Amino acid sequence: MDLAVGFDLDMTLVDSSEGIVATVLAAVAELGPDSGYSIDPAALAATIGIPMEDMLAPYLPPELLLPVADRYRELYPAIGVPRTVALPGAHEAFAAVRAVHGQVVVVSAKPEPAVRLVLEQVGLQADVVVGRLFAADKGIALREHGVSVYLGDHPGDVAGAHAADAVAVAVATGPHDAPALAAVGADVVLPGLEPFPVWLDAHVLDARLADLHARLAATGSLVVAFSGGVDSAFLLAAAVRALGPTNVVAATAVSGSLADGELDGAAAFARGLGVRHLTPQTDEMARDGYRANAGDRCFFCKAELLDVVGPLARSLGIEAVATGTNADDALAGFRPGIRAAAERGALTPLRDAGFTKAQVRAAAARWELPTWDKPAAACLSSRIAYGVQITTSGLARVDRAEADARTWCREGGVDVRDLRVRDLGQDRARIELDAAALAAVLQRPDAGAALVAAVLAAGFGSAEIDPQGFRSGSMNELLATPERYR
Repeated sequence: MDLAVGFDLDMTLVDSSEGIVATVLAAVAELGPDSGYSIDPAALAATIGIPMEDMLAPYLPPELLLPVADRYRELYPAIGVPRTVALPGAHEAFAAVRAVHGQVVVVSAKPEPAVRLVLEQVGLQADVVVGRLFAADKGIALREHGVSVYLGDHPGDVAGAHAADAVAVAVATGPHDAPALAAVGADVVLPGLEPFPVWLDAHVLDARLADLHARLAATGSLVVAFSGGVDSAFLLAAAVRALGPTNVVAATAVSGSLADGELDGAAAFARGLGVRHLTPQTDEMARDGYRANAGDRCFFCKAELLDVVGPLARSLGIEAVATGTNADDALAGFRPGIRAAAERGALTPLRDAGFTKAQVRAAAARWELPTWDKPAAACLSSRIAYGVQITTSGLARVDRAEADARTWCREGGVDVRDLRVRDLGQDRARIELDAAALAAVLQRPDAGAALVAAVLAAGFGSAEIDPQGFRSGSMNELLATPERYR
């Protein structure tokens, strides 16, 4: 599901009233002191949002409208732009759109060069800028760029949104108050931009849930490659809602790369949904590329998974297999496993519906799934530095070290959410802790040594605590040229 959100400019994103009025007064003043034309600044400011010729119409004869408007546009960069400031919440509104992988489109009655100058002045960067469109004509650009939500402060912005069949979100930051904006048909009226991120999160989540439901319902039946993590757990629950438990099968691959305790949790979750849970054995170790552990290791791991689960699904009379790949994964830039799954025809409903990791967690929390706040739990092979050969004993050592480290944290009074023990080769280990746990350990002189000792007891020759803390995919930092593995 692609997303584009549109914004009006003047009095929606920026307070341009002072600059517009000052530029108009300067342009009219050039007509000469004896021209007799007088403009009420307050009345002029109340009309901001319509084309300049229309703003000038009450004050000037028809033959002067175009020349003065043209002169206004010449003066505006020097006089009006420096007087323009961002309205409260403007930067956060753009950030909210990008957080859900949306595109920012600004459509204004101003000429495009002036729009760009204003955005640069206030430090806002749009993906698309379109100028010289007003009211329903804005719908032309909104449709062209796939805008489904349009924000503005003027009745003309509401007309533009509706012309494109977009949701009209009105903000009462300009000359029109909330009742007036509601009266012209705004779908949503907000007092300003500050509440917009919360509204957008809920709106997009609802839309993506509906999209996901439709995609899953269209499959008829489905096998979910179910690791037990938050993504595949949410996908499994969504499939049950769309298809019913009898048309969904959960398949959890069992191998040495599955961390201790993960299978029990996956089984309990599937049982709670009432779906059949299969536990096929996979043998990644039989693949040379997996054991070699170069940067494309995940390709061979995912290939093994789908080469086992795919035929299993077909033996059950089910053609479709889906993974829990989300939209963030697709943008991560280094996911060879995604390519392996795509080559084998696996579906990625979460990615296709646009679900970010945060949205997966939000939806899982809404549905009260026990996995909604489960820490990330990548396979054990992700803990081993690229170039260090993967062995069964090496995976077991990492699993044991992490279990012992978590036990020490629990017994030592350190609340830890994310913990990784990274095998760097040559019997060296690096311990990564989430920010809060890392701070707690560093505040106690004895704690770091005790935690290191717990990891050493699992069989490592040396170990150290990473001062940067936990970060997903940190082993990719050690790759000199990850592009060759994509």
